[in-house]
Amino acid sequence: MIHFLANRTQSKQHKQLRDLIVGVDEKIPLEDGRLVKGIHFDNAATTPPLNSVMKAIQQFAPWYSSVGRGKGYKSERSTEMIERTRLNVLSFVGSKGDKHTVIFTKNSTESMNLLSHILHQATNKRYVLASEMEHISNDLPWRNYFEVEYIAVNKNGQISLDDLRAKLMALQGQVALVTITGASNVTGCINPIYEAAELTHTYGAKIHVDAAQLIPHESIEMMRRNSVGNIDFLSFTGHKLYAPFGTAVLIGEKEVFHEAEPLLKGGGTAHIALRSFVQWNEAPDRFEGGTPNVMGIVALNAAIRTLQQINMETIIEYEKQIMNYALDRLQTIDGLSLFSASNDNQPQVSVFSFTINELHHQDIAQILAKEFGISVRSGFFCAYSYVQKLLQLSDERIDEIRKDASIPAPGLVRISLSFYNTFAEVNQLAEALQQITSNKEYYTRKYEAVPKGICGRQRSLL
Repeated sequence: MIHFLANRTQSKQHKQLRDLIVGVDEKIPLEDGRLVKGIHFDNAATTPPLNSVMKAIQQFAPWYSSVGRGKGYKSERSTEMIERTRLNVLSFVGSKGDKHTVIFTKNSTESMNLLSHILHQATNKRYVLASEMEHISNDLPWRNYFEVEYIAVNKNGQISLDDLRAKLMALQGQVALVTITGASNVTGCINPIYEAAELTHTYGAKIHVDAAQLIPHESIEMMRRNSVGNIDFLSFTGHKLYAPFGTAVLIGEKEVFHEAEPLLKGGGTAHIALRSFVQWNEAPDRFEGGTPNVMGIVALNAAIRTLQQINMETIIEYEKQIMNYALDRLQTIDGLSLFSASNDNQPQVSVFSFTINELHHQDIAQILAKEFGISVRSGFFCAYSYVQKLLQLSDERIDEIRKDASIPAPGLVRISLSFYNTFAEVNQLAEALQQITSNKEYYTRKYEAVPKGICGRQRSLL
């Protein structure tokens, strides 16, 4: 276990943590041709890989083979690795194999589409409750099979438990699922997932947590001492957990997965398939059609093991300190407005967003990248309704922007920090933003050709 005391200089102990990450000291080119050490503040989109992950991939490569039906030694080792990773995933999220099973997918979007496909076969209930703050991957899939009602967000940026209760009461007996993000990918706000679970179960529904933004920063317990607060379904992805190679998981109750037909039908999903009948394999195999991404599963396993060795409490404590420091530094910048749960002293992961008066969000992101080597993200972050509410944009205004491509699309700039980021990097960000705000006219003119559409595209918002 690695212990350290976080401070505003890079301690020896924190250097040990930073050295766990691939590529943190790589130099990247600026617009003027200079090479500088790149700063990655876009961890909410994708984290860099751990060195242990790359080492595990290299060590496993000689033993890589077909999975499931092969009888050779390498095939058996590959199959064993997949099954061992399932158990490690369950342990990481506070569950056990007698209650839940792990289905491997390629990303969280696929996980939630798969759960929607499975759940509509397992229930005749009509409604799914999602929140106003969801990424569209935790919104659009439910519209395929259910009527979706949206849980309001309260003044603190969290889901409103009062509104959740009211909707569960109004639709009593008709709600199949409550599905909420564990933490916002815009403001970093942590939702009260266990309290929501208790409410959900009280009214006879099940709960799913999209943990893609929560699990890199906080510990999760799917099975609680008080079982009414248990999480029924959980999804997250490896590429936000320092494990690239396209692997994610859907974790859910075995009984719900027992009868549903697979979404992706083909090799590995059927025990036998004749013209006259098909007998599906047991879950999780029936939902993992085709050749599995063994290398991605190896990567996920290695990342989880490393995070367990570091200790999540160590990560939580450091990220809280560097986030608070970043918020303190940035709020002193003239014309900068923060969008953060910490504005109201609410719990949050190390993600927050901002705007700067008289500067377009796409310009800010471009300037930071090209002039200072700092990677951030700007736009709506696929949380369209949430950002619309944060920016107080009416439906009429959104429609006006959608129809007129000449109107620059609104949006935010997002900073997402990790345990490997340093206080010195935060200082560089603050100094860069100070320079930008002191020279708005110069930078606006220099980067006037930057696309001002959604996600930087030369098109209207929607």
